[in-house]
Amino acid sequence: MKQILYRLFEHQYLGREEARQILQNIAEGKYNDAQVASLITVFLMRSISVEELTGFREALLDMRTPVDLSDYKPIDIVGTGGDGKNTFNISTAACFTVAGAGYHVAKHGNYGATSVSGASNVMEQHGVKFTSDAGKLRKSIETCGIVYLHAPLFNPALKAVAPVRKNLAVRSFFNMLGPLVNPIIPAYQLLGVYNLPLLRLYSYTYQESATRFAVVHSLDGYDEISLTADFKVSMPEKEKLYTPEMLGFPRCREADLDGGATPQHAAGIFHNVLHNTATQAQKNCVVVNAAFAIQVICPEKKIETCLAEALESLESGKALQTFERFLQINQ
Repeated sequence: MKQILYRLFEHQYLGREEARQILQNIAEGKYNDAQVASLITVFLMRSISVEELTGFREALLDMRTPVDLSDYKPIDIVGTGGDGKNTFNISTAACFTVAGAGYHVAKHGNYGATSVSGASNVMEQHGVKFTSDAGKLRKSIETCGIVYLHAPLFNPALKAVAPVRKNLAVRSFFNMLGPLVNPIIPAYQLLGVYNLPLLRLYSYTYQESATRFAVVHSLDGYDEISLTADFKVSMPEKEKLYTPEMLGFPRCREADLDGGATPQHAAGIFHNVLHNTATQAQKNCVVVNAAFAIQVICPEKKIETCLAEALESLESGKALQTFERFLQINQ
C-alpha cells in the first residue's frame, strides 16, 4: 500500500484491475486504518477516474451477497451523500412515495457518514430490523412493494471501512460507490450527486450498464432535487436544466430541508412527510424526487403526470400505508 500511496500522491491514476484489487484487499483487512484513511484522502484531493470507479465497483459487486429480485424490476432512489447539507431523509421518503404509487422499490442504504441521519438511521428509528435473508426480502417487496437493503450486510468492504469513514466524517469515494453497488443491481435508479463533474462521471459509468438511470444535481450543491435552486437531470436520452418554477414549485430555503441535530429529529420529519403533515417545502422536495424516479421507470410519461402520481401517493395515504405494511414485515 505504501508504494500505491506514493504514486497517488504524485497524481498518478490507478488502472481498473489495480483499483479492483485494492478494494478486495481492504475487505480482507490487509491495510490498517491509517492507510485506508490516506487512500480516502487522495480522492478528496483529486477527481476519481471512470477506470478507478469501475474497478472499485466491480470489486464490491464481486464480493457482495447477491439477492435476485430481478423479476420485480425495482428502482433505487439514492444520493451520494457528502454534500454537507444535512438534509432530512428525502430519498428514503421518496422511495415509499414511489412504492405507494404502485412501483417496486429496492432501497440500498447505510448509516449517515457525513450527515446526522442516513437511510439506515431513519429505518432503525422506526424499529426496522435489517436482514440479508432472501426469503424475507422477497416477502417484503412482494407484500408492500419495497425492500430495504442495509449495505454492510451485503458487502464486507463497506463494513470494514465503516469506522474509518465515521471517524473522518468527510465524503469519500465510498460515497460515490454506494449507489453503484446495490446488491440486486436494480433495473432502474435515480441518483443524486453533489456536483456537475460527478453527474457526468456517473452518466458515463451507467451507460456501460443495463440499468436505466437518471442522475440529478441541484446547482447549489445538493445531491438531490432540493428546489432551492435550478437543477440538472441527466438521462440516457437527454440532459435538461430545470427551474423549480417550470414544474410549478416555489423555491425553498436550505433551512426548510435541514434534518436537525439528531437522528430522532430527522426521523420525525420523515414521519411527518409520510403522514402528510410536513411543511410544504419538505413535501414538495419529496414529491419532485419521487416524480423523476417514476419517469425513469416510465419515460413515456410527462413529468407533470409523474408529479401528480407522486402527490396522490402522499395525499391519499398510500405512501403511509406502504410504510406501515413495510414495518409489519420488517420489525
